[in-house]
Parts: sequence; structure tokens; C-alpha cells
Amino acid sequence: MSYDFDTIIDRRNTNSLKYDFAVERGKPEDIIPLWVADMDFQAPQEVLDALQLSVAHGIFGYSEVKQDYFTIVHDWFYNHHRWDTKEEWLIKTPGVVFAIALAIKAFSKEGEGVMIQQPVYYPFEETIVLNNRKLIVNYLVYHNGKYQIDFEDFENQIIAGQVKLFVLCNPQNPVGRVWTVDELTQMGDICLKHNVIVVSDEIHCDFTFPGFTHTVFAGISEAFAENTITCTSPSKTFNMAGLQISNIFIKNEKIRRSFIGELDKCGYSQLNTLGLVGCKAAYQYGEPWLKELKAYLNDNLSFLREFIKNELPQIKLIEPEGTYLIWLDFSSLHLTIGEMRNLIVKKAKLWLDAGQIFGKNGAGFERINIACPRDTLKKALEQLAKAVKEL
Repeated sequence: MSYDFDTIIDRRNTNSLKYDFAVERGKPEDIIPLWVADMDFQAPQEVLDALQLSVAHGIFGYSEVKQDYFTIVHDWFYNHHRWDTKEEWLIKTPGVVFAIALAIKAFSKEGEGVMIQQPVYYPFEETIVLNNRKLIVNYLVYHNGKYQIDFEDFENQIIAGQVKLFVLCNPQNPVGRVWTVDELTQMGDICLKHNVIVVSDEIHCDFTFPGFTHTVFAGISEAFAENTITCTSPSKTFNMAGLQISNIFIKNEKIRRSFIGELDKCGYSQLNTLGLVGCKAAYQYGEPWLKELKAYLNDNLSFLREFIKNELPQIKLIEPEGTYLIWLDFSSLHLTIGEMRNLIVKKAKLWLDAGQIFGKNGAGFERINIACPRDTLKKALEQLAKAVKEL
């Protein structure tokens, strides 16, 4: 490998949410954090160089982008996902969750239904509930170690809840599904039938494991493109979430105007200067780094798979198709939520994301982030195995 993903970089005392706030969040100070979705790897050198050049200039005034920014972003999605975007579709926001919240406010009223598919990234529920919308859930079906969509329930929930907006997670976090064209098409057709706008969170689109291909929902058909708000960002792909930059694509002019109107109400205009710089550099130069990173993550997954098979047979790995966030089934241990937290946090000294925060059907599961050096992952799994054997 040309890039070093094995070196452990000390992230403590850097104001890292992942590493520096364990005590404030009720965890032991010496805990191994494998929870929040950022990686323990430095961004590509080309991104660091571009940021350092900008810092050396020393002026951080209001910044915008020229046409070359769009060209670079366009080329990334066209070359990697065969999705041909137009410049007028692009709206820049400081984050995907921010954009989802804007869409909820723009396309639904208080008390109206917004649908998600649990277990799913927990800020989806938060943005719906905190904006006083009615939470409608289409629960994913866990069968034979894989999650599937109950399409009959999907449509019934839309009808019963009078759903205005559906927030799709593709690839799915935390269960790791990369939805197929057929699955996406069935969901999209139902949404069109019932006039439901789709907000498609595709932030993990660049992380698929061998044998799986990401499909941009809006790229399936012209009708879907006209009914979709597509949320993307380089933040997961290149480990730059703190730079706060996301690229939102909306083809439908009426929907786009309404979305921009909601953005204007927030009083937010120009983005983080360094976020714009970092995004351009990442999409322009980061492909070789990403290719090697994905190979490393695949090896980490293989290590995790073998470790669980040999040392933790009580735990079931839900085979991921995408993302670097792995969903583990602890249900055979028959522990209560309190007993699970005692096992994971106090005994194993690990900070994972408890399954129930992703929805009630996540209870008994844990989400672990494998985007870390192999030695970190090995130590974490050894601590977990020791704790489980002492039950």
C-alpha cells in the first residue's frame, strides 16, 4: 500500500468528539471509542496540502466557489456512480442532517407525517420529532441475517400516516444494506403514486464492499429525479466532517426554490472556507487514497469476521454491503439494555453505539466503526471477547 492506515494517530486533546468527551457523556476516560462515524485516518495528503495553502494565505473572509467546483463534484459522481448532474441543481449546505431538517420544514407542516425506515441513523428521528412532525416508521425486516423492506407496510404507512416526505438512507446506516435497483424502484414508485417527496441521504455512497454497487436513487429515472432531494458530502469518504460541507442536488425547480427559501430563512449563506477548499481537493485528487482505504476496510472486515467466528461465536455479524459501520447482533446473550451497557462500557471498556438508539427494533444490536488501524480494532475485540467470556 502507498498509504499508511496502520499508524495509530493520537486524537486525544484535539477537541475530538470521538475521543475527548467520554467523561462528559458518562463513559470511562480510558474507553476505546468506536462509535461516531468518523475515521481514525488522516485525510489524503492532497487535501492537507490544499488546506495548508489556504491557511498560509491567512485570510478567512467570506468565500464562494467558481464553476470549477461544480465540474470537479460532477465528475466524481459521474465517474464513480454514472450520475450526470447539472450545475443549477447544486445547493451547498454545512451538512446532510442540516439539509434533511430544511427539507422537513420546507415540505411538511407541523403535525404532518414524515417517514423513515428503522433501524436507521438516529438524527433522522430527532429532526422529525423536534420539528413537531409526526414520525412514521416503516420497520425493516430482519430475516436470515439480512434486512429487507416490507413494501406492503411501506405503502400502508404512507397512506395511514398521510406522509409528505420520506427520508431514505442509501447505503443504509446502521444495517449496511446497499439497496438494489429493484428495491429503490419499488420505493420510488410508491412515493410517486402517493405524492411523497424523497430525501435521499447518500453520504456513504462511496463505501461499498466487493460485489455491491451503489445506485443513486435520483439516477434511476427522470420521474425519480424530479421528486428527489439528493444529499451528498465528502465528509465520510475523506474523513472531513469537521469542515462542514455537503452538496445537495435538486433537479425539480419548484422543489429547489422551496428548499432554498427555507435555507434563506436560516440566515445561512457562504460556507466554511476550508470546507470548500477541502471538498475540491478531495474529489479532484483523492481517488487513489480512497481505493486503498476501501481495501484496508475490507481487510478490517475480514479480521472482524474471523475474530467473531473464532472468539465470539455468541455474536452474529450482519454482513455489510456498504459503509464502514458494522451491525452486530448480541441478542443470543439475552441481556437487558442495562446489562448490555454494563458489558460493553464497564467490562469491555468500549464505546459503541447501542442498537436501540436507531429505533426500537435495534435493541440487542451494537454498531461498531471499523475505520481505524487494525491494532485498535484487535484490542477492542480482545477486550470484548474477555468481557463476554466472563459473563
